[in-house]
Amino acid sequence: MDDTTPDRLDLFIDGRWVAPRHGGSADVIEAATEKVLGRAAAATAPDIDAAVVAARTALEGPWGHYTTDQRADVLDRIAAELKARAKSTAALVSRANGMPISLSITVNGYAPAAMFGYYAGLIRAEADTDVRPGMFGGRTVVRREPVGVVAAVTPWNYPQSLAAMKLAPALAAGCAVVLKPAPETALDAFVFADAAAAAGLPTGVLNIVPGDREAGGHLVSHPGVDKVAFTGSTAAGRAIGETCGRLLRPVTLELGGKSASIVTEDADLDTFAAALPEVSLVNNGQTCHAGTRILAPRSRYDEVVEAVTETVRALRIGDPLDRGTRIGPLVSAAQRDRVLGYIAAGDRAGHRRTTGGSIPADTPTGWFVEPTVFADVDNTARIAQEEIFGPVLTITPYRDEDEAVALANDSEYGLAGTVWTTDEERGIALADRIESGTVGVNHYALDLAAPFGGVKASGLGRELGPEGLAPYRQPKSIYLGTR
Repeated sequence: MDDTTPDRLDLFIDGRWVAPRHGGSADVIEAATEKVLGRAAAATAPDIDAAVVAARTALEGPWGHYTTDQRADVLDRIAAELKARAKSTAALVSRANGMPISLSITVNGYAPAAMFGYYAGLIRAEADTDVRPGMFGGRTVVRREPVGVVAAVTPWNYPQSLAAMKLAPALAAGCAVVLKPAPETALDAFVFADAAAAAGLPTGVLNIVPGDREAGGHLVSHPGVDKVAFTGSTAAGRAIGETCGRLLRPVTLELGGKSASIVTEDADLDTFAAALPEVSLVNNGQTCHAGTRILAPRSRYDEVVEAVTETVRALRIGDPLDRGTRIGPLVSAAQRDRVLGYIAAGDRAGHRRTTGGSIPADTPTGWFVEPTVFADVDNTARIAQEEIFGPVLTITPYRDEDEAVALANDSEYGLAGTVWTTDEERGIALADRIESGTVGVNHYALDLAAPFGGVKASGLGRELGPEGLAPYRQPKSIYLGTR
């Protein structure tokens, strides 16, 4: 199949392009034009069943007998194929979900290739078996075996990266995968199929079946699945966690966030303001780890409000394929209306809106929302507690560092956070007190070699780094007596 074909009317199952059993497809709409970008095949239960069977068969076939080095070689070839497609893939994602191309080229273009390369190197460097002396004599052989068939369910906001965060370690571990991407970004998901086929991945090891929530539910609860890896909303994660708990099925859940940015009294506001678009409004605010709650010391409160407001007001809104664009459209009309609803709620509650708040006048088409800042927001307010998933920031004052930490932790979420200070040791000390899986000091960006994930309602488990490989392996102990 031609990689550049906008329509993808076949599913990728058992190494072949096959029509959906019920002939279903769904339109993928371009966020900036509201026109149909292309059509993607839509899987239903029979297609999911076929994909799971193909994955199980692959484990029992050649893939199950690949050595570590052979798997690593395949991952390296997939990485090269993804890298060769990076620019076109990034543009396709930007058209579908509105992500500015300057970001998309990294996170949807080159980062997935880097992840496959990273895990190829990791498994080459690590032994999958070790022998330990027994505490009371004898020895134990500990093997790390693949967990089996993995159901990977991914969202639309970072479709390539979030899929690669599951696919790369799962394949590195020797698992087989059924990937169910979101319908909004189903077209780019098939790039993984193109790359896998070109790289010589054995048939059935990777299966790609876009579909709706019903299809996702069928996959998650399928009796042939051994593990689930999900990224998405906390509400959906709770439902998936409940299903997996009942089935005693291991699950990784990377869910929502409402992260706080603590600006300390000694912070360099120029540094903070310069990083604000990438930390708090990245991907038009459609980011789970975005630092959308800004906590400012009363002694510098007006300075912080002014710096944030002026920075946000100056951001260029427009075509996501224009490299100068900082804020593109949201992914859908429903998402735009959801964000506008939160802005209206902020206005009704009497919070001081310092910039933004509406649809830009010069965007007759596309699901655009002006980046918006609310000041003087109590931390208990709805717009300070609920994940908006759009370009809306709140600013809340605090008295001292103890109150700042208390406000940062006064959230059901715990995915990310930042601390801004000229004293790095002070920043690390504050970061240690924040109830969150990740925290940045004067910076925030995921490190592919370090674990990422949340606590509380932000999820279970970790992705990336060596810690991201472990969930796809199953330890097995073989006890040996004395010789």
